[in-house]
Amino acid sequence: MARSTRIALVTCREVVESGRDVDLPVLAGAVEEAGAAEAVVVRWDDPEVEWGRFDLVVIRSTWDYTWRAEEFVAWAEWCGKVTTLANPVDVVRWNADKRYLGELAAAGVPVVDTRYLAPGGPVDLPEEQEYVIKPTSGAGARYAARYAPGERATAVRHLARMHAEGLTAIVQPYVRSIDTAGERALQFFGGRLLHAIRKGAVLEPGTAYDEDKVPHPNLRPWEPTPAELAVAERALAAIPGDPELLYARVDLVDGDDGEPRVMELELIEPNLFLSLHTDSVPVVAEAIVKAAQQRPAR
Repeated sequence: MARSTRIALVTCREVVESGRDVDLPVLAGAVEEAGAAEAVVVRWDDPEVEWGRFDLVVIRSTWDYTWRAEEFVAWAEWCGKVTTLANPVDVVRWNADKRYLGELAAAGVPVVDTRYLAPGGPVDLPEEQEYVIKPTSGAGARYAARYAPGERATAVRHLARMHAEGLTAIVQPYVRSIDTAGERALQFFGGRLLHAIRKGAVLEPGTAYDEDKVPHPNLRPWEPTPAELAVAERALAAIPGDPELLYARVDLVDGDDGEPRVMELELIEPNLFLSLHTDSVPVVAEAIVKAAQQRPAR
């Protein structure tokens, strides 16, 4: 008989107050239906939570972590010492900084061309094509904007603001296929493809970097192509240390040659889009309970 399991689904204050993560209450109920003795939604920065009492702590919608990355990683390190954290802290630390894209490229994974502009370095911006500037630690299009070559002055001000806050910037060419083919997000859970979605373009021309944006416009279910699945699996295989991942999301776009490339690898708090794929809810819940029951003795 399986032992009783206590599971924490971790979110942040903004989600608790707004209810923006519509999957969270559904998932909590499904986890208990799948056999957990308790599945509770808690904030990662709640000082009253005793993390060691849980068999498994699952990071879900900690969507404020990029504003407090060092504090969040410190929390993850502590949590990993007293219980089982999903995903593991080494993965959290690695994925919290988008300089991992350079590591994926070095491993032969097709990724969107990426350069990094650190504070104090030269301001090297494209002169003949549209491009995107965003921080190496960011989510939900925070501090991200799209620029035409003639908008250099605005882009430089954007960089100056980021650098003043100690942020390193990513500069990528704007992938034109996004305007027609969108982005695809392939979700993996328990080591297997769960489902996929497609979304429209997030960055509209002329939208300021500090304006609120819709992070997932025009969502719809998607059936991944064999080429998309192959690239996603290559990206996951290139993660350092071959960690055991409970969940992963691989965001893909088409390059100028029509072949899929990795835009981002979401291993910390990816939106699972369960409201679009309701059949996936029990699959996810059962995988979470299984992971909790397999917690090593401490």
